[in-house]
Amino acid sequence: MDVKRLELLRELAERGSIAAVARATHRTPSAVSQQLKILEKEAGVALTERIGRGVVLTGSGRVLAQTATDVAVALERAQAVWDDFVATPQGEVTLATFPTGGQMLLPGLLRTVAETPGLVVLATDHDPSIREFADLAGDHDVVVAHASERRSWRGRGLVEVPLLTEPLDIALPADHRLAGRASLSPSDLEGENWIGVPSGFPFEWVYAEIERVTGSPVRISQRFSDTKVTESLVGAGLGIAVLPRFTAKEARDDMVLLPLESIRAVRYVSALMRRDRAERPSVRRVVDALRAEATRVAGLHGGV
Repeated sequence: MDVKRLELLRELAERGSIAAVARATHRTPSAVSQQLKILEKEAGVALTERIGRGVVLTGSGRVLAQTATDVAVALERAQAVWDDFVATPQGEVTLATFPTGGQMLLPGLLRTVAETPGLVVLATDHDPSIREFADLAGDHDVVVAHASERRSWRGRGLVEVPLLTEPLDIALPADHRLAGRASLSPSDLEGENWIGVPSGFPFEWVYAEIERVTGSPVRISQRFSDTKVTESLVGAGLGIAVLPRFTAKEARDDMVLLPLESIRAVRYVSALMRRDRAERPSVRRVVDALRAEATRVAGLHGGV
């Protein structure tokens, strides 16, 4: 069976439609369908079936798609062995990160990568809901993601490399009645006006935990994905918020951060990769630099 056709089957398993595979591989849908039909002839069994207006994998197709992943991993390992033998890691590595992750990690990472001749990182920022981080791994070599639990992306077939654990604090206006406290309990926050995040985004679970502990609803008046907007509203006295400590600490003179008692309010930051891409020497070098930078950043702030 042709390796490139196996890769198309794998893409269909991960992306869910012929049209999505065509866009990702810069082909027409008819060209993708034609290659999959040839692969079916090579395999000798039906690999896809039509459901409604779409196409899904058969049981045999799903098994072969997993085999395609194994083949891709084996090929990348073979290439990695050769690359390690003949040259240092080089080439272009694409990286996607959430905005505050980029704020924390990108300056040091890019300085470190610049010391390796021929290695280039092209980074972009995204701010998806937690479940969508894994989808970014289809279009980027490395995805810097964050979630409220370890192993949030288990079952997605990705390599996950833990980077750091960052506390989530309560942000208050500097002149707030609670601003002089050393820490806060959930009961201290009853009746407060909150600046929240969109549904499904990281930090949302902290509100649910506060509601569970206090038995009172959290009143959210505004929702923003951009923490800088949230910081400005908190500083203006328009509400309180959950914010990440490492990037929000000392961000403004008109805002203070206080730790939250009785709730383990943290976020776990990880690097996500497809298994085959994780074998590339260039990707491994970038991930090693990410881990080193994350350790440095956590050390500056005392970790958790």
